[in-house]
Amino acid sequence: TVDKIKQQQSLKKKISRLEEEVEQKYDFQKRLIGNSENFKKIFPLIQKASTTNITVMISGETGTGKEEIAKAIHYNSPQKKGLFVAVNMAAIPKELAESELFGHEKGAFTGAMNARIGKFEEANNGTLFLDEIAEMELSLQAKLLRVLQEKEVVRVGSNKPVKINARIIVATHRNLADEVRAHRFR
Repeated sequence: TVDKIKQQQSLKKKISRLEEEVEQKYDFQKRLIGNSENFKKIFPLIQKASTTNITVMISGETGTGKEEIAKAIHYNSPQKKGLFVAVNMAAIPKELAESELFGHEKGAFTGAMNARIGKFEEANNGTLFLDEIAEMELSLQAKLLRVLQEKEVVRVGSNKPVKINARIIVATHRNLADEVRAHRFR
């Protein structure tokens, strides 16, 4: 019993040290490096987004650090104790995207041998980062809008909504205003 107590105390100390390391690693004032005036304008926006639970959209060219900014927001927010779950929408086949995001029930489709939670449920009490959101199919965008409004998901093959509490951060290299005008984005 004493050994188990010592082991548990050791694990708690280790977790505490690791949490401190993560906080230092994602201190965006130190981690994000840039000297341009436009870059310096990002810091107050990150700070503001970190103190709320609002949905955030990050835009910028490929390779400019959109995911790093999303991580900075997450690890400096009240959601930092939850998971940061990143999903690249361009890398998910269209026919699997709904199941990947919302999960599915056993037998919902051929090959669904077990129930599986989706990325929204995985990110519960944390942050879900949807990269390349403009690649998402219009029909899936409608379901995403419902999730954002109702804060619940319905797994594929189920009628039962599951409440979620995940902060959503999305990113794209495309101009979403142009995508909306072209009827490719809701």
